[in-house]
Amino acid sequence: DFDVAYFHSYAHLGIHQEMIKDRVRTDTYRDAIMQHQSFIAGKVVVDVGCGTGILSIFCAQAGAKRVYAIDASDIALQANEVVKANNLSDVVVVLHGRVEDVEINEEVDVIISEWMGYMLLYESMLGSVINARDRWLKPGGLILPSSSTLYMAPVTHTDRYSDSVDFWRNVYGIDMSAMVSLAKQCAFEEPSVETITGENVLTWPHVVKYIDSYSVTIQELESVTAKFKFNSMMRAPLHGFAFWFDVEFNGHIHSQRKRRTNPNEALVLSTAPEDPPTHWQQTLIYFYDPIELEQDQLIEGLVTLSQSKENARFMNIHLEYTSGGRSYVK
Repeated sequence: DFDVAYFHSYAHLGIHQEMIKDRVRTDTYRDAIMQHQSFIAGKVVVDVGCGTGILSIFCAQAGAKRVYAIDASDIALQANEVVKANNLSDVVVVLHGRVEDVEINEEVDVIISEWMGYMLLYESMLGSVINARDRWLKPGGLILPSSSTLYMAPVTHTDRYSDSVDFWRNVYGIDMSAMVSLAKQCAFEEPSVETITGENVLTWPHVVKYIDSYSVTIQELESVTAKFKFNSMMRAPLHGFAFWFDVEFNGHIHSQRKRRTNPNEALVLSTAPEDPPTHWQQTLIYFYDPIELEQDQLIEGLVTLSQSKENARFMNIHLEYTSGGRSYVK
């Protein structure tokens, strides 16, 4: 039932318009396809969660022999019309169904997917990519993106905090501060998807999870735990933590993790606060009350991201943090 609701939501065109209009996302995918054209031309490609079919069409334009465009939502019916309108029906085969249920009767050379959710793993389709990889990908085949990294960092965001909370202290001259604790709960109980800038970030980011598309397992994603230690670079109120991610488009020869000497070597799609904004924005977890930090003050703790038992597309976030001699759990 959860899957039905999820796929149904993706039949709604607004979501696809938002994703396609995200130039950073769509341009980077197109660049990645062109950069790997020699792996794609004359080859068999699977597009996992094809949506409107735009990535499948890019692959066909790059000379793919055949592209299987798979989507479980009804958008697949539209994708099929788009493929026809572009005279690509002999190359792009649209399969309407879950990756787990559809059949492809040949091995594939390339898997491409735009599977990332908010905070990388929320509502993520990575499980379907893994399923497609294990069922169909030839040894030595290509997966785009080849890897992904989820980051976190402590942030300060006074404007956002006071908009949500301090607003109640004086409403048309009336003291409504009785509403403050409820306001904090409503505004900050759940993660918030919004755009911040590098100025909000108090330290260098910490890697929560690095994922290699070639070797990641379904089990590995059920629960992810990372310990963190930050030293604040300035005196500021700490309002919470921000999470963002990037994905890399590399041949798998490079996918072993290493600090590249030449940063231009890999194509990266980044959702970091200092990079051009994307529809993923950043995900913020706010505290109910800010912590006043001194410069160099230590913030340490651990974060656990686990798939909800009821609905694997949903995520439970458990945060423990200590600073200035006090410990907190969120």
